[in-house]
Amino acid sequence: MQDNLFFLPEPITIPVDGEAGAYPVGRIFCVGRNYAAHAAEMGHEVDREAPFYFTKSAANAVLTGKTVPFPPGTENFHHEMELAVALGKQVFRATSTEALDAVYAYGCALDMTRRDLQIRERNKQRPWDLGKDVENSAVFAPLTRSTAWSPDDDKRIHLSVNGEIRQDATLAELIWKIDEIISHLSGFYHLRPGDLILTGTPAGVGPVVAGDVIEGGIDGLDSIRLTLSAAD
Repeated sequence: MQDNLFFLPEPITIPVDGEAGAYPVGRIFCVGRNYAAHAAEMGHEVDREAPFYFTKSAANAVLTGKTVPFPPGTENFHHEMELAVALGKQVFRATSTEALDAVYAYGCALDMTRRDLQIRERNKQRPWDLGKDVENSAVFAPLTRSTAWSPDDDKRIHLSVNGEIRQDATLAELIWKIDEIISHLSGFYHLRPGDLILTGTPAGVGPVVAGDVIEGGIDGLDSIRLTLSAAD
């Protein structure tokens, strides 16, 4: 067996409330336009035929509380507050019951987006990678086991920038619910432990700049915080 030429950094692990072990980050799937009001503010109607997805690299994930540099190549960097679903079982072509049974934990997440690059590439019918798969752009708070928390419709999801509320909604506004997302996505992938699904963001997304402090939460889950420093 040949030795590696070099070693890659290990992906982050996410703390889990009440657990000695941490949750290793594998693949990160993200659901697009899963709140009707957010789709409208971006100039789109919701496609109710099926959810759609993009991905983020595990190497671009960070934990809450970090200070990260404003990313290069953008003049319109946006915050997106989301509910993250962490899977704990392998599942393929899952029924609704199997989908929910595969959920290990839930948590708060941020999907940080170079909006100008996303829109530019989308208008040219190109992939969104430059806009979405950005260094330090998948931010995770500690997870809460699914046995201790459930994504009930009345749970509030919110985000503020420098103390000013920007996003404020409830999980009732999710178009595709957790079981529907997992069931659909598992028709295309053998989902497995370590897979995380970011379930979309409510209305109120907007730009942030160096020096801003982003804070968000979902009722009953650990809150999330990210500080932007000047660009490297």
